[in-house]
Amino acid sequence: MDKLNQVRHDWTVAEIEALFAQPFSDLMFQAQSVHRANQPHNAVQMSTLLSIKTGACPEDCAYCPQSVRYDTGLERETLVPLDEVRTRARAAKDAGATRFCMGAAWRSPKKRDVEAVAAMIREVRALGMETCATLGMLTPDQARELKDAGLDFYNHNVDTSPEFYGEIITTRTYQDRLDTLAAVRDAGLNVCCGGIVGMGETQTDRASMLATLANLPEHPESVPINQLVRVPGTPLAGEKEVDPFDFVRTIAVARIVMPKASVRLSAGRESMSDELQSLCFLAGANSIFYGEKLLTTGNPDVERDRALLSRLGIQPLVPPAVAAARASEPSEPHGRAPARPMAACSATRQR
Repeated sequence: MDKLNQVRHDWTVAEIEALFAQPFSDLMFQAQSVHRANQPHNAVQMSTLLSIKTGACPEDCAYCPQSVRYDTGLERETLVPLDEVRTRARAAKDAGATRFCMGAAWRSPKKRDVEAVAAMIREVRALGMETCATLGMLTPDQARELKDAGLDFYNHNVDTSPEFYGEIITTRTYQDRLDTLAAVRDAGLNVCCGGIVGMGETQTDRASMLATLANLPEHPESVPINQLVRVPGTPLAGEKEVDPFDFVRTIAVARIVMPKASVRLSAGRESMSDELQSLCFLAGANSIFYGEKLLTTGNPDVERDRALLSRLGIQPLVPPAVAAARASEPSEPHGRAPARPMAACSATRQR
């Protein structure tokens, strides 16, 4: 059992490749054993993601429809009004989400941008939800300002291995990403950091990406594993579809090398069968994005998710801080129907 609970920061790429190379059933057994030793089982944390500023990003990330460099038919939008964020967050909460994530297509936010997002964070926190933001590169001062506003998580993915990174992005370096992660961690924020599978990388690249994450001074609290959404107009639109078992293996290995982290089944779920998603949960995924859209790409709708989780006997995972906030909320006014719960759970931009 001690080995199942062991948190390491000295993984070699060769060791992680050896995990990938195991027979599939052996890998799944190991991943599920680690999962049960470290995480609530049969429970999934649900987040909802809102694009608060869409398009016109100056970066050249080859997977991203929000890059100004690619013609993807995406309409540019300015920063959404505060009232809309509040409305969307309340709707997400009423649908069962416990964390509200806000994404903006910036290389890095300006001072006025951080101030605007800070106001959004305060509104969402007032609803009793966890907050997450992904706004591009941050300075230490910006990270502290967001923390002071009440931000819980900051998402900034490494995307892929250091070795393959230059094939996907040239407008910022791998070290730029690591520097933002360090600023976020130093500010006392929870780190949300993962990558994308299916961009033409090798299995060694996937192992190297996971080694990068697992060997950070502290493991990310949340590790999103995205399946590439091949958006027409982007350089990766014609990329070969990733083998489903290779994707599940990535989830399983992430669970083994980062046992205490939440592993999020993230972008690409819209095209996944219920059976594939179920294998991902078995492999150790215990967080999903819940709602109709991930920034600019599709996501399974709420009713499909409700039905799948019910069939699998998976309950919504409510973080302790959220549970405490909900317990202290006043009862609903007379005549107002309570929020609809998860039904019968007891019986692109990549993120």
